[in-house]
Amino acid sequence: MDTVAVTGGNGEIGSALLAALADRGYRTANLSRGERREDAADRYLRTDLLDPGEVYGSLASADPDAVAHFGTIPRPDESPGHVTFRSNVQTTYHVLAAAEALGIETVVLASSLSALGAGFEPEVDVRYLPVDEAHPLTASNPYGLGKRVAEVVGDGFGRRAGAPTTVASLRFPLVATGAKLRDEFAAADRSLDAVREAGFFETARKTLFAYVHLDDATDLAVRALEADFAGHEAFFGAAADTTVDAPSAELAELYDAEVRAAFEGHESLLDTGKARRLLGWSPERSWRSL
Repeated sequence: MDTVAVTGGNGEIGSALLAALADRGYRTANLSRGERREDAADRYLRTDLLDPGEVYGSLASADPDAVAHFGTIPRPDESPGHVTFRSNVQTTYHVLAAAEALGIETVVLASSLSALGAGFEPEVDVRYLPVDEAHPLTASNPYGLGKRVAEVVGDGFGRRAGAPTTVASLRFPLVATGAKLRDEFAAADRSLDAVREAGFFETARKTLFAYVHLDDATDLAVRALEADFAGHEAFFGAAADTTVDAPSAELAELYDAEVRAAFEGHESLLDTGKARRLLGWSPERSWRSL
C-alpha cells in the first residue's frame, strides 16, 4: 500500500488519520466538501460524496490502494433523520461501488457504537457483558440504523468476487482528544454521583461508559487499512477502561445482562479482542494517566 484516500478528511478523525498516515510515509488524498481544513494530505479533491460520479472521479484521480470512509454526518441531532440516514448509507455504497470498479483492494468504514443500538435510543439493549461484535444489533434511530445498514452494505461488498477484498467497519464510541480527556475527565470528579449531578449519567450508561482516545482510534484505522483479511469484518475500538471511577463490576449491575467476565477494576464493558486478534491493535491511552 502506497496511497490512501480519506473521505471526510476535514473532520476531527479524518484529519487526524491523514496526519497519522503521513507520519507513516503514505501518500494521501482528502475527499471532502467545502474548503480544505487540514494541511496533511498530499492532494485535496473537493467531492460531494452523495454524487456517485464525483466519488468515482475523485477516487480515479487519486488512484489510491485503499480508502478510509469518514465523510458522514457524525451525530443524529443536527440534521433531519432522512438526511443523516442517507449520509451514512448512500455515501458508503458510492465509496464501495467506486472502489470495486477501480480495483481498490481495501476499504475502511467509520461505523459506530450506535450500530449496536447504543447512545441515541430511549434505552440500550444489553444482553451480555462485555459486549463483543457477535452481540445483537438493535438500533432504531436514523443515525444508528444508518450505521447498521452501512455495515450490511460493507458485508455485501465483502462477499463479492472482485475488489475490494478487505472491508472493515470500525465501531467507535465517544472519540476524544487528549486535551478533552484531560479537561473533562482527568480534571473532573468522575464518580457516579458527580456524573449524575452533572446530567451525564444516562448518556454514559447508554453508551456503556465507553470512549477512545483519538490517537488510538486513528491507529486502529491505520491497522485496518494495512490488514489483509478476506471479506467484511466489524471491530469495536474502545479504550481499555471506562469513563467513570466506579468499578466495572458495579457498572455491570446497571444492565439486565449476563456477565461473562470477572471485572476486577475499571475494565471496559466493550470487548476489543477481535481487533487485537485480527489487526494487532490494543488501546494504549487512558484519561486516568493524563
